[in-house]
Amino acid sequence: MSRRLFTILLSAFAIAALCSFAVYRLVAHHVGGSASAQSTRVVAAATDIKVGTILKASDLTTAALQGTLPDGVILDPKDAVGRGVLSELFPGEPIFTGRLAAPGSGGGLAATIPDGMRAAAVRVNEVVGVAGFVTPGMRVDVLISGNPPGTPNNSQGTLTKTLLQNIQVLSAGTDITKDAEGKPDQVHVVNLLVNPEQAQKLSLAGNETHIQLVLRNPLDTAIAKPPVTSMAQLFSDPNTPPPPARVSYRRPRHADTYMVQVYNGSKKSEAKFPAGEEAQ
Repeated sequence: MSRRLFTILLSAFAIAALCSFAVYRLVAHHVGGSASAQSTRVVAAATDIKVGTILKASDLTTAALQGTLPDGVILDPKDAVGRGVLSELFPGEPIFTGRLAAPGSGGGLAATIPDGMRAAAVRVNEVVGVAGFVTPGMRVDVLISGNPPGTPNNSQGTLTKTLLQNIQVLSAGTDITKDAEGKPDQVHVVNLLVNPEQAQKLSLAGNETHIQLVLRNPLDTAIAKPPVTSMAQLFSDPNTPPPPARVSYRRPRHADTYMVQVYNGSKKSEAKFPAGEEAQ
C-alpha cells in the first residue's frame, strides 16, 4: 500500500470518529435533558367514567406529566370532586377543567346542556322513524304530519313538513351515553338539544301533530328546503294528463239607467229613467 493511500484512509477514519463522537454527545445531551425534565403529578381518572357522573374521590388518581403543563389540567383532587363529567373519561387520562361541569351545577343530563340551549323531550315509539337506533351525539331531522289549523275538510289530506334540521341528540331514554356494544335500544323519549325558539315549536308540534325523527349523516350540515308534501301528491298519478283549463264567462251587467229619445218635429229630446221602471 502506498503512503499516499494510507494517509487518505487514516484521515477518513479520523473524520468518521469525530462525527460519531459529535452525534453521540448530541443524543446523550437530548436524552439526559428529557430525563431530567421536571415532572408534575396531576389528577387523572382511576377508571372508566361515564358522561353525567358526579366525581368522587374514589374515581380519581394521579399521573405524572413532564415538561410544561397544558392549560386547564387539574392539579388538586378537591377541584374535581363533586363536579359532573361532560365527556367520557378513560383510566389514567388527565382531567381538564373543560371536561367537567361548573362547580355546583351537578351531574346528569342538565350538566351537559350548553349555555343558551335547551333539552327538549320528544316522545317516540318503536315504529316512529329511527327511534330505536338513535344514540347520543347523532344528528336528526324532525318531521311533523297533520292537518293545518282552519282546514277541517282539507282536500289534500294530511300534510308532512320538515320542522327542524341537523338537531343533536342529547340522550335516548334515560341513557345519555352510547352503548358500549353499539346495539340499538328501543326508547320512548329522545331529548334533543335545541334553542328556546326551537323548543317552543317542538312543544306545539308534540301536542298537535305526529312527530317523526329522520337520521342524517353528522358530516352533512347542509340545510335543505323540501316542499310540504300532501297526501294527494302521494296518490297522484304522474302519467295522468292535467285537467283542461277552466274558462268562466260573466254575463254583462244591465245598465242602472236607460235613455229614451223623443222627436217632436225637428226637435229632439232625451230622457233617462232608472232601470226597473219600464212597466210604469
